[in-house]
Amino acid sequence: MGETEKIHRINDFFNHTVRYDTDQNIWGQNDYWATPLETLALARGDCEDYAIAKYFSLINLGVPLQKLRIVYVKITISDFSGRHQEPHMVLAYYKTPEGEPLILDSLNGEILSASQRPDLKPIFSFNSAGVWFGTGNLATQSNLSRWQDLLKRVHAEGF
Repeated sequence: MGETEKIHRINDFFNHTVRYDTDQNIWGQNDYWATPLETLALARGDCEDYAIAKYFSLINLGVPLQKLRIVYVKITISDFSGRHQEPHMVLAYYKTPEGEPLILDSLNGEILSASQRPDLKPIFSFNSAGVWFGTGNLATQSNLSRWQDLLKRVHAEGF
């Protein structure tokens, strides 16, 4: 199975298997980053739980981590109260290092290129190798304590 098929299958699997719910409802906390096993066990999660589960699943299927980044974005949402921005997380897949990423999103089942998602404004992105700010260069040091904690818990679960 090629990488394109892997990203489509993983995106579809998590978008159809996991039901969106808030960390407050699931964990009794304002912000908790669940491991893929925690997300699957409860079949519930919020946006970062989807992105994290997709990230580790694709790595386990052989997609190089250099091609994957979890991206913290501001998403523009239009609803009955008008247009506003909310924090959100998605997974970006880079077929080539300098290429435009494809976006795997829990809110949109269709995998689209970043340029086809004008509703998303990237703030920073990260993977197991580091942190990037905006659409720019690698930062020198990761300071994401929740990410570091999650990596320890995921490793303890055998990933």
